[in-house]
Amino acid sequence: MIKVLRRKFKKFFREFLLYHNNSLEYRAKVFTLVIAANEHIHPCEEELLMECACAIYKNDEERCEILVETVKEYYEKIITNNGLDFEHLVFQVEKETRDVKRFSAKIDVDALLKFQACEMTADEKLYQLRVIEFLADLKARYT
Repeated sequence: MIKVLRRKFKKFFREFLLYHNNSLEYRAKVFTLVIAANEHIHPCEEELLMECACAIYKNDEERCEILVETVKEYYEKIITNNGLDFEHLVFQVEKETRDVKRFSAKIDVDALLKFQACEMTADEKLYQLRVIEFLADLKARYT
């Protein structure tokens, strides 16, 4: 119970309390771009997201969970049209990559390509692949 409350508190004040918050936010935006390419977060995508987050933050389960929750938060904002849409998120990721060059190293194309294995329509797969290709190009351009 205390662990859940502490995580919710950190999530709410993550900008002030989390070490390297900007890095976590950037990674969350990148994952959200890939996941938001289709209309729903499938269980396969949730599982892969947790797996990727735990691979990034090996020794910090709480940070891993905060990354996943942040992705879901961004996704919810896009779906409900609550101050963020997909195109705006694309522009934010591109701008942050251009402004902070070290962020380009945080784009793990191999991890993002794993999401192609999840169940989607052919159009959703193609759209998601184009998003991943955009991110790979962004990484190549600013590395």
